[in-house]
Amino acid sequence: MQRVMDLLSLKEHQARTLLIHYRWDVDEVFEVLVEKGKDRLYAEACVMVQYDDNLSSTRRSSLALCEICMEEVPVFKMTTMDCGHWFCNNCWTQHFVVKINEGQSRRISCMAHKCYVVCDEDKIRYYVSKTDPDLAEQFDRYLLESYIEDNKRVKWCPSVPHCGNAIRIDSVLAALQKHILRVPVKCGSYGPRNAGMSLRPLTGSQSIQRIVPNVISQLKRMEDATFWLCGGATGFQHTWESIEGHTCGRFKEEDIANIARAESEIVRYTHYHGRFKAHSDSFKAEVALKEKLQKKISNMEARELEIKNYDWVTDGAERLLRSRRIISYSYPFAYYMFNDTSLSEEMTKEDRNIKQNLFEDHQQQLEGHIEKLSLFLEEPFDEYPEGKVMESRMQIITLSNITDVLCKRIYEYIDNEILLHLRTTINIVPYRSKGADKAVELEL
Repeated sequence: MQRVMDLLSLKEHQARTLLIHYRWDVDEVFEVLVEKGKDRLYAEACVMVQYDDNLSSTRRSSLALCEICMEEVPVFKMTTMDCGHWFCNNCWTQHFVVKINEGQSRRISCMAHKCYVVCDEDKIRYYVSKTDPDLAEQFDRYLLESYIEDNKRVKWCPSVPHCGNAIRIDSVLAALQKHILRVPVKCGSYGPRNAGMSLRPLTGSQSIQRIVPNVISQLKRMEDATFWLCGGATGFQHTWESIEGHTCGRFKEEDIANIARAESEIVRYTHYHGRFKAHSDSFKAEVALKEKLQKKISNMEARELEIKNYDWVTDGAERLLRSRRIISYSYPFAYYMFNDTSLSEEMTKEDRNIKQNLFEDHQQQLEGHIEKLSLFLEEPFDEYPEGKVMESRMQIITLSNITDVLCKRIYEYIDNEILLHLRTTINIVPYRSKGADKAVELEL
């Protein structure tokens, strides 16, 4: 950078802008200077060296119009860039912040219409740091990284994990980047390197070892390679003898069927998972409902109604939870049982579809009565008149009995109509209305 600043009499930010545009290639900068002239050199890089600062000749107490916010601002609260355009400091600051957040820190141009001159980085840093010091540090980091990421002769060390160092390579590397070897470096990693290139030391005491002295011999070895990788997504290996009949990039009609099958599986999984998740969430909410039902029982007991036994409330709640658990687990069962492979050998596709439809009918009936039972239990029947309490009692008892019967039917259908056709001895535990029998301690 100092070389460009001395030869062209530029400020630091102008030299940096010039080098970023030409990817930090000083030789290319001087070639453009000789072939196209200084004006063309600056114009292509959006650098303005001379301008008329009309704002500095204005009295500091005077007001000037900012053409961005259209407000009159004291001259000392306005800033001029290299292009000669001036705007208020608030507008400049907001412009800089937006551009940095958008990742354009390396070339933030003027706000004026069709003006592409890059702004002074010192002014950017000054105004952004007053608003957001962290963002100003990020701006400086982007400028520093541009020397590596935009530079054809400097690359990050490819070590994993990253050692934070950069490698500076000579001009031959840029011409032969496609010929890559893997060579050891002292930082304990392996990284890409051109055959036989002389590399300058890494930052610190690390260095790249020179292991291939002859570039020509290495290129010859690469030309004599016996196989190559297909450029398509398959990545298959091919030899030059087998290039005839190459079909990796050919579209195949069966791909359409595979895509349609995958989309169908996604829709199918989403359906069954959605139903399972909905019932599982309802089960959690209905566990909390049991506490509310106890309060309702206490309220009805305090009213001294003719009804003295409130087991129908607790029995209804237990029946609701047991039935909800059964219906929720029936969906994962159906997802795995009625796919294309589970019963493919035991029955035809038509018979399998019939059994699936019948099973779904059992699910639908049970699901409907479970929702009705849940609705009646959530009603404030403890506040109803005694006659209406009796009606709620009969509804809850009736629905509890129906859901019990439907749960038993779905168990029997699974055991007798589905598992019976499998070529295994798999069966399920017989259904019990009050759940599995509890173990008792045997007397010795």
